[in-house]
Amino acid sequence: MTARIALRFMKECLKQKLKSTAAPRHYCSSSSSSSTAPVKPNIPHSSRKGRLLTGATIGMVIAGGAYASTVDEATFGGWLFSATKVVNPFFALLDPEVAHRLAVSAAARGWVPREKRPDQQILELEVWGRRFSNPIGLAAGFDKNAEAIEGLLGLGFGFVEVGSVTPIPQEGNPKPRMFRLRNEGAIINRCGFNSEGIVAVAKRLGAQHGKRKLDETSSTSVSSNDEVKTGGKAGPGILGVNIGKNKSSEDAAADYVQGVHTLSQYADYLVINISSPNTPGLRQLQGRKQLKDLIKKIQAARDEMQWAEEGPPPLLVKIAPDLSKQDLEDIAQVALALRLDGLIISNTTISRPDIVESNPVSKESGGLSGKPLFNLSTDILKEMYILTKGRIPLIGCGGVSSGEDAYKKIRAGATLVQLYTAFAYGGPALIPQIKAELAECLEKDGFKSVYDAVGADCR
Repeated sequence: MTARIALRFMKECLKQKLKSTAAPRHYCSSSSSSSTAPVKPNIPHSSRKGRLLTGATIGMVIAGGAYASTVDEATFGGWLFSATKVVNPFFALLDPEVAHRLAVSAAARGWVPREKRPDQQILELEVWGRRFSNPIGLAAGFDKNAEAIEGLLGLGFGFVEVGSVTPIPQEGNPKPRMFRLRNEGAIINRCGFNSEGIVAVAKRLGAQHGKRKLDETSSTSVSSNDEVKTGGKAGPGILGVNIGKNKSSEDAAADYVQGVHTLSQYADYLVINISSPNTPGLRQLQGRKQLKDLIKKIQAARDEMQWAEEGPPPLLVKIAPDLSKQDLEDIAQVALALRLDGLIISNTTISRPDIVESNPVSKESGGLSGKPLFNLSTDILKEMYILTKGRIPLIGCGGVSSGEDAYKKIRAGATLVQLYTAFAYGGPALIPQIKAELAECLEKDGFKSVYDAVGADCR
């Protein structure tokens, strides 16, 4: 079994790379290119060597760990998480977007470890009436098209956010559009909401939702009525759906409303992304009047739908870290006045902190994520917690790469925490590590729960 999985994954590595060297797909047809003779891609020898080495290592790790399958599932799962530390560095030999595509594909096919060990009780919390097994989530941008929800939740995240999803399929900005700053633990991207569109995503979410309902029905007879389960509409964890607008759209509100109408039935929470730096004019929607008008329309669209007893999904807005104090005050006032359910702080930054300025890659345009964003995003988080008086749940995002980082976000006012760039560099093994470190930080300072620590540095 393990040998077959290893073989399939190596084949997938080669197939994905072949796709990446082919001409880019377009959603509109063109007849002018039909007479052009195909050009054989010139693949560097070092690149081929890296891919073969990656595939071989993956095969050896999976096959070499087969002996551990004779022990209990939790022990075997723990071994697999540790084994990914050997495999993950080889992804750095690949183009960033190719590596990303392979990682999503692996998660979608279940070729990643599955966490069987229960989370520590100190990490469990309830937000918006949803029970989270832990406060560590995967930010939007990794699984843009909802292809790998089950696999990603199975890694042990408390919640996973898919998207951003646009109404109409769009390819995003020209490639290359992702750049590593490895020494700084950072990434610059200017993807520009590359998305398969809400129809394709809705089909996947609908299938996932149906599977979840079927599993619930089949397990009803064997589970205790008194048992309290964590999770939401996608399975064992909570699912967020991040909605964006098309680059060519002249009516942003209509795009977001369409996303809400189509996708909200599958979401445990919804996110309105108005802060990506890679879509022209998008960040202007963070202005006080524009934001107020937009939220009103989206809330109305959500509330006019028919909902079961649990009610509609909470609505959050994701904001940028590059905001003035007046901007933050305006957003806080709008959020409180319209009873917004939450804010995500923050998106990527267009600034270039001193730590990255010496790196030539920092001159690339786009949003910067990763460790250099931590201080800026955490300062904005703390300011927003104070401005909203702790009344609105905040998700801290930006530069989290350890349990201590997550703990600092929580003390600055975050109820939940997201990561992305650190996961891209550290792989699956980072998730149990962060959770264990966070639990240790909470216990060390005498907190009985995550809630007790939220906003501790603002009191």
